[in-house]
Amino acid sequence: MWEYQKKLQFPINIKNPNPKLASYIISQYGGPDGEMNASMRYLAQRFAMEDKVCKGILTDIGTEGSH
Repeated sequence: MWEYQKKLQFPINIKNPNPKLASYIISQYGGPDGEMNASMRYLAQRFAMEDKVCKGILTDIGTEGSH
């Protein structure tokens, strides 16, 4: 059994919001050249690999990149 608590691990207090900076940061994470996209490319490429060592390396890179 588990209980869901919607709270941040480290509470924050934003005094001066900056939408332009926020847009830049989110694009680096989820944009076309962002971390999530790169991680998905590594994971997709692993399926075309015949070598098990290379497949393992791509899996490791893809899963660690998404954290």
